[in-house]
Amino acid sequence: MLNVFRMTAVVLLAVPSAIYAQTFNSIPEIAFDSSGPVLRAHTESQKPLTVAGERGVILGQQDGTFEAWVLPVKLLSHLTIEARIAGYSVPIDVNQQAAEIEVHPDRTVITYSHIGFTVRQVMFSPSAVGAGPVEPGAKTGPIVLFQFDCLHPTDFTLRFTPELKWMWPERNEGVPGAEWVADSGTANGYYVLHSDYPDLAGAVAIPGATPGILAPYQERPQVHPVEFNLHIDPARDHGRMFPLLMAVGTTPAAATSAALGATLAELNAGIAASYAAHAKAYDDMLAHSTTIETPDKALNEAFQWAEVSIEQLRTRVQGTDETALVAGYYASADSARPGFGWFFGRDALYTLYAVDGYGDFALSKSELEFLIHRQRADGKIMHEYSQTAAAMDWKAFPYMYAAADSTPLFLLAVADYVKASGDVGFLTANRDAIEKAWAFEVDPAHDTDHDGIYDNSQGTGWVESWPGAMPHQEIYLALLDQQASAAMAGIEDVLKDSDKSAAAKKRADAIAKTIEAEYYDPAKSCYAFSRNADGSQDRTSTVYPALAWWSGSSVLAHPEGCLKQFAAHTLNTDWGLRDVSSDEKIYDGMSYHQGSVWPLFTGWAALAEYRANQPLAGYQMLMENANLTRAQDLGADTELLSGDFFVPFGRSTSHQLWSSAMVITPTLRGLFGVSIDAQTKTITVNPHLPVSWDHAKIKGLQLGGEKCALYFGRKAGNVEVSLDQDSCAGWKLRSDQDGASFGPLWVDKLWNLPPDHGIRIPEQDLQVDPEFSEEGTAWREKLFTLRSPTLPGEETRQSRVVLERRGQHELVLKVEGAPGTYYMADLIRRRAFVPKFSAQIDGEAGSQTRFAGISMIDTAPQNADEPITLNIHFPPGEGWKTITVTLSW
Repeated sequence: MLNVFRMTAVVLLAVPSAIYAQTFNSIPEIAFDSSGPVLRAHTESQKPLTVAGERGVILGQQDGTFEAWVLPVKLLSHLTIEARIAGYSVPIDVNQQAAEIEVHPDRTVITYSHIGFTVRQVMFSPSAVGAGPVEPGAKTGPIVLFQFDCLHPTDFTLRFTPELKWMWPERNEGVPGAEWVADSGTANGYYVLHSDYPDLAGAVAIPGATPGILAPYQERPQVHPVEFNLHIDPARDHGRMFPLLMAVGTTPAAATSAALGATLAELNAGIAASYAAHAKAYDDMLAHSTTIETPDKALNEAFQWAEVSIEQLRTRVQGTDETALVAGYYASADSARPGFGWFFGRDALYTLYAVDGYGDFALSKSELEFLIHRQRADGKIMHEYSQTAAAMDWKAFPYMYAAADSTPLFLLAVADYVKASGDVGFLTANRDAIEKAWAFEVDPAHDTDHDGIYDNSQGTGWVESWPGAMPHQEIYLALLDQQASAAMAGIEDVLKDSDKSAAAKKRADAIAKTIEAEYYDPAKSCYAFSRNADGSQDRTSTVYPALAWWSGSSVLAHPEGCLKQFAAHTLNTDWGLRDVSSDEKIYDGMSYHQGSVWPLFTGWAALAEYRANQPLAGYQMLMENANLTRAQDLGADTELLSGDFFVPFGRSTSHQLWSSAMVITPTLRGLFGVSIDAQTKTITVNPHLPVSWDHAKIKGLQLGGEKCALYFGRKAGNVEVSLDQDSCAGWKLRSDQDGASFGPLWVDKLWNLPPDHGIRIPEQDLQVDPEFSEEGTAWREKLFTLRSPTLPGEETRQSRVVLERRGQHELVLKVEGAPGTYYMADLIRRRAFVPKFSAQIDGEAGSQTRFAGISMIDTAPQNADEPITLNIHFPPGEGWKTITVTLSW
C-alpha cells in the first residue's frame, strides 16, 4: 500500500497543476531609508552573511548564494543566479559578479555588477509578515527582493535545492519533491515542495517566473535542479522589485497547495507594509537604545552594531507566544544545524549583562522568564533548547540540562537585572524559582569532594573535552559559585530575609578562601585551571581566572600574575584571547577548547583588566573585539578564531550572540566604569578613558523609565562626569576612585549643560596614551611597520603593556614585544616635570636600557601640555621579550 501511495505522489509531482492557481505580482520599488547605521564593503565570496529575524533567517555568502529558513524549517538552499542577455551568447554566472555588500540594521543588500546589468538583492526578515492573518500552521519567514536594471532583455535563471528539513534534532522525511502549480491561462505559478506526510510542505514563488525542467514520470530517473526562469524586459520592469516568496505549512490544512498558494499571495500583497513595520521596529529600537559618543568612531559603531546583532537574534519559540534569544547562526550546508541557532541558557545569561547595560529590561525579563518556564523540578536551569524541542520529547535527549554553569549564571543575571532595572516585583513573583535554583547549587550532593564548592558533577563547567579526563572542579565554575553566592545574598537582602542573606554571604566568603587555598599556583603566580578529586591541581595556564572580576571587584588575593598572564602574547593574540596559553603542551590553536580565540574570553579579560586598574591592557582587548565587527559577518562578531592566525574557524558561528555582547559589557562597565543601582537611584562611575580623549558621552541610559545622558570631559588634570539632571531628576553620581569629589564642573560648559554638581576625579601625574594622534600615525606606521587592524592570516605581532603598577611618584610598565619590533606611546603629564627612566629586560642581569633601545623625546620639558614620546625597541633574537620600564619624578 505504501508503494502505491508513493508512486501516485510521484505522478502528481511530474504534472503541472492549475487547480490551486494564484497570481503574483512584482512590486513598486520600496523607498529604503539609508540615514541610519550602515556597513559597506567590497564582497568577498566566502565571507558569510546573516539576515535574521523572529520568524526566519537567510544564511549565505557575500557572493549572494544562500539558504533560507522559515523557522524552524530549512526550506531551500544553494540559491544561485545565471543570466543570458539577448544577443549576447555567453551565459553569465551572476554570483561571480557580486561587487558590493551593504548591511543596515533592517536589511542586507548584495549588488551584482556586469556591463549588461546591475542586480540588487535586498534581504530582510520581518517579525510581522503579510497583509493579514494566514491559515493557522502556515508560516512565512525572510523575504528577498530582486531589482534588475538591464540594458537589454535578459533571462535570469534562479536555481535552488529544495530542503524542507526540520531543524535538528527533529526527524526529517527525505528529499522533497517539487510540483509546479500554474495559474490558468498564464505562465505564472509557484512551486510546492512536498514531503511524504500531509502536515509538512513548503512553497516558493517569484512573480512572472516560469518553471525549469519538469521531468515526466516516464523519463529515466535523473536529478534536475529546481529552477525559476524570469524574463526581464527593461522597458516594462525597470524600477520594479521581484520578491522571492517563501512559505511553509506545518498542519494538514496549512500544507495543502491551495493554502500555501494563499499564504504566498498574502505575503506578496503585504510586502511593503511588512517592510515598513519592520523598518520602524528597528528605528524605534535604535531610538531607545544606549549609544556612546567618543573620539573613537570604530568603537562607537561597533557598540551600536553589537546592540543590533543581539536584537536580530530574538526568535519566536515554536508552539508558544514567547520570543527568546538564540545563540547564533551560520550556514548549515548539508545538515539541519544552522550554527548554534537554538536557545542556550548560558549564552543568553552572559548576554543579559550587555542588555541590562543598554537598558532593554523587557528583553532581560522575558529571557529570564523563558528560562524559569523550563527550569527542572529540582531547580537546575536549562542549558540548551532546540527550536524544534516543543515538537518532541526533548528531555529524552541529553542536552537540556547538560551544563552546570547555567544555574549560578542565572542567579547572577537575576541580581544584575533587578539592580539595574529596580524591578523588585520580578523577585517576589519568581521567588520560588530563584530559591529553587539556589537550593540546587548548594545541595551537598553537588559538592562531591566536600570542599564547599559546587563542582562539575552536575555537568560541564566550561570545557566539553579535556586531555586525559574531564575536570573534577574548574576554577571557572568555582568562581561562578562564589559570585552567585554573593549575588544571592543581595537578592535575599532585597527580599528582606536577613538569615538567608547572611548564610549566602557566609558561603561566598568561605568559597573565596577555599579558592585561594586550593587553586593558587605560586609557580605561575596565578590560579590553576582545575582541582582534581584527590586534591591535586591541573596547572594549565588559562583565561578562566578572569571570571573573578565578572560581577565586580575580584576576591583573588594574588591577582597581578593573572592580569599579566591575560595580557601577554601567550594568551592574548592581536585579535583576542585564547583559552589555553600557547606555551602549554596541550595547546593547539585549531582546537575548540585548547587554544582557539573566543571574543567571549576577550570580553571577560577586558573587563577584568579595567576593574583591576589596568586600562592599557583593557583598551587593547576591548578594541580586539570591536575590530571584529567588520572582520567576517558584517555587523556581528564571530564565535571563535584560530589561536595562531587571524582567521575564523571554518565552522565558527559567524553571528554569535555573546561575542557581540562582549563589545558592550567591557565598554560600559569597564571603559566607562558604569554601574547602576536603580533601588537607590545611584550611578557609580569609575572611568578609564584613554588619556587622549578630551570628551565622551553615553546617551540614552535607561534610568527609572527615563532616557538620560552621562557626560565626560577632561580639564586641569581631572576627569569630570555630569548627569543630565533635566531628565534624570533624583539620581545621584558616585565614584570609588581616589580623590573623587563633587562641585561645579567644566564639563557642563563643554556640553552646554546648565551648571550642576557632578563628580571630579583627579588623574595621575603621568599617564600612557594607548592611541596615536591622527597626524603621527602615518610616519610611525612607515617607520615601524605598525599595522592595525590585523590582516587576514597574520600572526600576533603587536607589542603591548602587560602590567602597569603605580607608586609614589613612580610608574612601572611591563612592556612585551616580538624581537625587532617597537612599542611607542605618548606620556601625558598633568604638571611640568621630566621623568627619569630606567629599564630592565626581564630574565637578564644588569641594566639593559641601552640594549633595549629605550629613549624619550621631549621637545618642551617644562611644558606639561606637550607629550613625551616613549620609544622601546625590542632587541633581535628568539622569543618574545618583556622589558620593565620604571619612570620616576
